[in-house]
Parts: sequence; structure tokens; C-alpha cells
Amino acid sequence: MSSELFSPLPLRSGQVLRNRIAKAAMEENMAGDGQLPDQGLLSLYRRWASGGTGLLITGNVMVHAEALTGPGGVVLDEHAPLEPFTEWARAGKSGGGAIWMQINHPGRQIQADMPGVVWGPSDVAVSLGKHSSRFGRPVAMTAEQIEATVTRYAVTARRAEEAGFDGVEIHAAHGYLLSQFLSPLVNKRTDAWGGSLENRARMLLDIVRAVRATVSPSFAVAVKLNSADFQRGGFDADDARQVIEMLAPLGVDLVELSGGSYESPAMSGRPADSRTQAREAYFLDLARDLVKSSPLPLMLTGGITRRETAEKVLESGVAIIGMGTALAVTPDLPDRWRDGREADHQLRPVTWSDKALASAAGMAQVRHQMRRIARNRRITPNTHPAVALISEQRQQRRALRSYRAWLAKTRGTAGR
Repeated sequence: MSSELFSPLPLRSGQVLRNRIAKAAMEENMAGDGQLPDQGLLSLYRRWASGGTGLLITGNVMVHAEALTGPGGVVLDEHAPLEPFTEWARAGKSGGGAIWMQINHPGRQIQADMPGVVWGPSDVAVSLGKHSSRFGRPVAMTAEQIEATVTRYAVTARRAEEAGFDGVEIHAAHGYLLSQFLSPLVNKRTDAWGGSLENRARMLLDIVRAVRATVSPSFAVAVKLNSADFQRGGFDADDARQVIEMLAPLGVDLVELSGGSYESPAMSGRPADSRTQAREAYFLDLARDLVKSSPLPLMLTGGITRRETAEKVLESGVAIIGMGTALAVTPDLPDRWRDGREADHQLRPVTWSDKALASAAGMAQVRHQMRRIARNRRITPNTHPAVALISEQRQQRRALRSYRAWLAKTRGTAGR
């Protein structure tokens, strides 16, 4: 079946994606010893690579060893051995598509029991009601820490290219550090990195410039940006439009649109704002407005599971559709669509009223399936959310012990 879905997409760097379907980043939390990619991750990405996507974007890779979104996070800094990442890149490209590394710093979104640092633009803590104590109390970053973090992003991007990745995606969405700087609710600074949107976007723009300056012109550089935070008074669609315009002259190839944060988990389909509770393509209405003025190609991620929905997204002017959960359940979904078939299964829905807990359980369900794929086991889409969450918590405890020991040994940092 002919379709724009399966047409190539040329990018300004000269890279050409073979089709308009991308595996969006999902946090695997599957690092092996030394916070490095291991055989499980390689197996997972080989499976996705063989399924027909034009682009695989990895789960977030940490630029700072003392700041991880979870204890099973992969770290690529100046000290990490490169060979495991070279193998990861090979696995991701084994099916003929491209692979980009998503690079990230969690900022204040760090669990309270994690060692290392909890930084933010200001000392505004994550607010999740009765779950707020799950996260550490942030300290406002100094100018020196901001500048060092900009350098860390550039180092990780350079090393990703050296390892054989085709590009990087700078994560500035979902309430992580760069999203925190963009948010007027979190960023209360009165210096050059706070106040106006231009100042709040300064760190992101500095990182894009630093990354583009250190990688080759043919290496793709993308940014993941919230179409909105879905919090009253927060980063909104008009802010997103202006930031996209700021990014356009800096050599960015693509902007991926998503939305939400831990405080308002719209990216998992359970936003605090009821206006976004569509069953599929959560952020399509916002994307339609942004496409009209965007000088850059846009990718839309969030809730896309059916070909009909994907076609509708492309018809809106979006250049590429991103899928996460759908590919954790059906790794060969793009090939199925090409053959006129759809997925056989979807994950069991999480209907809990506690949005924060429901979001955590939903992510646990996805990671449960990814671990099964990595071990060449069959998908079990009907796994109960509570079972997946309990299993996830056990995995996290083991990973935390390993991460604590590794960090203490290699960085001399046993705890906060």
C-alpha cells in the first residue's frame, strides 16, 4: 500500500530517513554493569530495528553520572567506555534505519533515595501531593553548574557520533531539566537564565549551539519539546511556537512535540488538564496549530497506535509520527501497516484515579514488555498494572544498589 507514511524524509543535515515512522524514546531503565548498555538493550533494539521503522530514538541517556532519572539509567559521559555504545548503534541500525540517542539531565525529577545531586533552575520541588516525598529537594544551579552542564551535553553528543549513532535528540520536555528552565512555574531566576522566555530558553539554545559546534554537519540534531506543560501558568503552546522559531537558525533538524511532566503526566494519556484526554494522538490539536508557523519539521508523539491515526497526523502537516507504547507491544507494527495489518494487542488500561500512581504503573507495564522482548519472550499485554508495578519496584531496588556501589567507586559519591 502506497502512503506518505512510507515515503523518505530528507533533513537539513543531509540525512534521509527511510520513512515517516519513528520509535519514540521510552525510558528502558535497563542499564547493565557500570550504567552501560548491555546485551538486553542490544537484543531489544535489534528487534525494533527489524520491524520497519525509519528511525529509532533511544530512551534517555544521561549526560551527568550523578543525576539519573532512575537507577537503571545509561550514562555516556567523558569517562564511559565507548565500545558498548558502538554495539548499541550497530544493533539499532541493523535493519536499515537510523538511530538517534536521546540525551538528558533530569534536574529536579530525581527520586529521593538516589545518590548524587538534585538540581533545578530554582529550589522549587516537584509537587505530587502525597507522592511529593518520592523526589529529592532541588537546589538552584549556579552559573558554573549551568555552563558545566552545557558542556556535558556537547561531550555526550560528540561521543554518540563517535560510537556510530546517526544523531542526538536533546530532551527539553516532560519536566526534565531543560523543560524546568523553560517553565515559568519552576524557573524563578532573576538572572540571565530566568524571567523572559528568551532567558528561560537560553540554556537549551546554548546546548544546541554547543552540540552543533562539536558534531559533524551530517549528524542530526533534534529537540524534544513540550507542546504544553498542561499546568495553569506554565509553558504553553505559544511558548512552544516561539522556542521553535529560536531553534530554527541553529541547525536543528527536527522538533519532536510531546507534553506534560511528572506533575501532569499528559505523555501517558493521563494529564491534569481534561482537554487533552483524547484516546489517540494526545497532542494533535496543538500540533496542528504549531505546524502552521513552524520553520522546522515536526514529529508528534503520544498515543498513536493505529495506521488511520498516523495518516491523520501526517495529513495535519506533521513530518514524522512517533510511537512508544505501541512498539513495546508490537515491535513490527510498521511492517504490519505496510502489509495492511494492525496490532493484535494493546496494553491493559490503567484506570486508577491516582494520576501519579497510574502514570507510574503505565510506564511499568511498558518496561515489563520491553524486558520480555529483550529476553526473546512473548508479549503479555494483559499483565495487570499492579503486577508490573511491583515487579518494577523490585527491579529498581536491585538497580539502586548497583548504581550506588558504582557511583561510590567511580565518582567518590556515596550519597547526598
